Amino acid sequence: MFGPSAKAVGPRRDYTACNGCGLCFLVCPMWRGHRDPRFTPQGLAKALQCGATASALAAPLDACSLCGACDPVCPESIDLSQMVMDLRLALPRRPDIDSRHAKLAQLAGCAAPPPAGALLLPGPDLRAEPALLARVQALLGHPGAEDDGADIALALEAGIEIPRARRRRFLDRLDGRALVVADGLLLRQLRRWLPAARLRSLGEALGNLVALRRRLTGADFYVIEARAYHADHERLVGHYDRLRTETGCGINLDLQRMAIPVAARGRSHPPELAAGGDTTQARWLLQGRTPSRIVVESLADRAAIARICDVPVLHLAELAEA
Repeated sequence: MFGPSAKAVGPRRDYTACNGCGLCFLVCPMWRGHRDPRFTPQGLAKALQCGATASALAAPLDACSLCGACDPVCPESIDLSQMVMDLRLALPRRPDIDSRHAKLAQLAGCAAPPPAGALLLPGPDLRAEPALLARVQALLGHPGAEDDGADIALALEAGIEIPRARRRRFLDRLDGRALVVADGLLLRQLRRWLPAARLRSLGEALGNLVALRRRLTGADFYVIEARAYHADHERLVGHYDRLRTETGCGINLDLQRMAIPVAARGRSHPPELAAGGDTTQARWLLQGRTPSRIVVESLADRAAIARICDVPVLHLAELAEA
């Protein structure tokens, strides 16, 4: 059964509220990779306070993975992820990303209206594996929407303006529904755009299935998809605490209970375009761990981890076959 959507929270603040506390350093993959204050949410906010333009901040804006870990830890409730996405809109457009976005938008324009009832928004990665997509649909009992907003998700990632008519057409078909959303960044925005919808990430929806939870063991390492988790952190902390307690598995949470992202991808290498992604972050995440199996919520994470380790790496839905 679907639970209620995340409870409404007060309005997030903008970069002018940054007091320089530096708590975002603790959870930021950019900081871990660069050790340069300019490559942190605080660095971006302080630069903006001093009048910096988006073009002057292009390097950290490109490097940000939009993992969202900085948003829950910010004591000033600054919407740091949205700050980055807004600034990316002012950066020069990239022809390769524009071409990919145009193709996705064309496919969305040909999509038939979705059937009534609960829906799965699978995203390009899951669509690329039809057998796995069919298994996910069977496990959840939800059909997949032809128009899953893949072009909108890429636009949010890369800094492309979304035409109002396109967004309205997409949202009108989803408003008030129960939705399971595979793309964490799209899920984050849908929580804002569709307050009446009942929304869950794919990881949460599958993780609530008793048949799958029972297949997790203390020898497994479970990898949360970071974007969806941080977008609904206050509620999902309890979900993953219960998962860890019941199964004994390890989870990619740090001491602040933020989800460490597997790959530190940025605008220069969005998942839809990158063949690999940054494996440095994945290696750091697995350092010192010796799991018998790694279970992931994201197919992009599965691909990144599989390249650097020799233990089985399974998508959560694949536990049904294990």
